[in-house]
Amino acid sequence: MTEAVLRSLRSDCPIPPRSSPHAEPVQEWLADQLDRLGLLGDAAARDRLARAGFARYAGRLYPGTSEPDLRVLTALFTWFFLVDDLCDGSGRPDPARIRALRDGTIALLRDGPRARRPGFSGPLRRLLVQAWREPRRRMPARWRLRFAGAVAHHLDGAWREAVARTAGRSPGVDEYVELRRATSAAYVSYPLIEFAAGRPLPDAVYHHPALRRLADLANDLLSWFNDVASLDRDRLTAGGHNLVLAVAAERGVPVTTAVALVADRWRSEMARFMALRAAVPSFGPALDESVAAHLDGVANAIRGTVDWTLESARYPAGKEGPLVNASGRAGAPC
Repeated sequence: MTEAVLRSLRSDCPIPPRSSPHAEPVQEWLADQLDRLGLLGDAAARDRLARAGFARYAGRLYPGTSEPDLRVLTALFTWFFLVDDLCDGSGRPDPARIRALRDGTIALLRDGPRARRPGFSGPLRRLLVQAWREPRRRMPARWRLRFAGAVAHHLDGAWREAVARTAGRSPGVDEYVELRRATSAAYVSYPLIEFAAGRPLPDAVYHHPALRRLADLANDLLSWFNDVASLDRDRLTAGGHNLVLAVAAERGVPVTTAVALVADRWRSEMARFMALRAAVPSFGPALDESVAAHLDGVANAIRGTVDWTLESARYPAGKEGPLVNASGRAGAPC
């Protein structure tokens, strides 16, 4: 049932699909990089990486970027997926471990590779050091702080979810929607639009209410689509942290009914996203082109997630385990 719903939602998505011509060579490059770092343990892990297609995902979100920059973006995406595998698997979540990972990551992003904290080392740290080198060199300080803040928000969300799951507490719908905006990492992907385009926005524009509303809506849309795709796995492992499960519990309806309700809400919010995007005000001739590029990137985050979810071997979720852990071995989530 869920696959039919996902394909129906894709048909209803008015955002045109886009993809990078560099995705396939970057996917091959990624496998070599992870192998060199010790993050691919065997041929089976390399095959799972290829079929997951992280470079194809990055290429759908940043279709116009150069091949070297797509390598950077793909490496960053891969780092976040590996962290997700560590912190959102079928084992018991470890809030203290996630907090240590968060502190070490933010220290690295803000203070550079010489900054070290306990609990964040090994191949996973080396991957982030390499991936962060070029954005750190090229982007202004205000952008680096913005990106680090988005990563901190994301990892704080992972920690809050781990605390709730450890306590056996399932969230209500409103609480879940707010938390999901953190755990999805969509807010992390938005500053990377500026890196890919080479057009960092002033803080006053980036945080303008019209752009923030669209950022929140886009986050919801890609997150809820992913929740439908991840439903089978999340029923077993997520402790109610899935919009479908939260709706089913709060309204006292079967999961199949909740899937339909989430799909209806997704369509309604998609229509609102398109209307609000069309109504974004002008910021003046010096900024409008950069704002348009940013809004295109936010829209690509929705459509790219939709298309990649339906083509990646990571979904339907639960058919394959995590790729690697922070030590480069298979298994062992937080």
